[in-house]
Amino acid sequence: MSLSRRLAAEALGTGLLLAAIVGSGIMGEKLAGGNVAIALLANTAATGAMLVTLIFTFGPISGAHFNPAVTLAIASQRGIGWGDVPVYILAQVLGALLGVGAAHLMFGEAVFQVSEHARDGGAQLFSEFVATFGLLCVIWGCTRLRSEAVPVAVGLYITGAYWFTASTSFANPAVTLARAFTDTFSGIRPIDAPGFILAQIFGAFTATVLFHWLVPSLPSETNTLVLPHSQARHE
Repeated sequence: MSLSRRLAAEALGTGLLLAAIVGSGIMGEKLAGGNVAIALLANTAATGAMLVTLIFTFGPISGAHFNPAVTLAIASQRGIGWGDVPVYILAQVLGALLGVGAAHLMFGEAVFQVSEHARDGGAQLFSEFVATFGLLCVIWGCTRLRSEAVPVAVGLYITGAYWFTASTSFANPAVTLARAFTDTFSGIRPIDAPGFILAQIFGAFTATVLFHWLVPSLPSETNTLVLPHSQARHE
């Protein structure tokens, strides 16, 4: 698959994911009548469902990373060339920002916003470490041992992690950066975003090291939709 097609898939997939995250947060808050639990439940269900469908859709094209932490982890295991990493991340970030703007337009919100939603403190940062560590554990474990389960497993993990982490599981630097530009239910203050991103990268690195030891090698042949070892790079 050509690099241009892979980048388009990463941008479009990440954009649709952010449109789902932000849009469902706005819709949930509008319909919940002040009940934050119901709003979060709506946000969770939409995000988890969209992740599954987007991974199935774009996985065969780009690997369906949609996440700079995932891309860096894959590159560290030679699943994608390091030369492709900067443009993958750029496509993800640009797609994420466009997805936020699209959600704002759909709900009649100002396209450009800066979030005032505080998400600070050690508990929030540790939550993001745990959320991203768990996400990469699911990805690496399924990729190595049961590749066909990756799309559903990732969607279900994020659905659960919304509820067991104090941060509601951003687990994605591109998502974190883009959500700094929505002053809606799913936003995060720009000042809080760098700490989240560092915790996410550390969590991804830790899980990658762990699974490199637990299951040392990828299968020699795989039809996985997410992070194939060399398939996305060489086709």
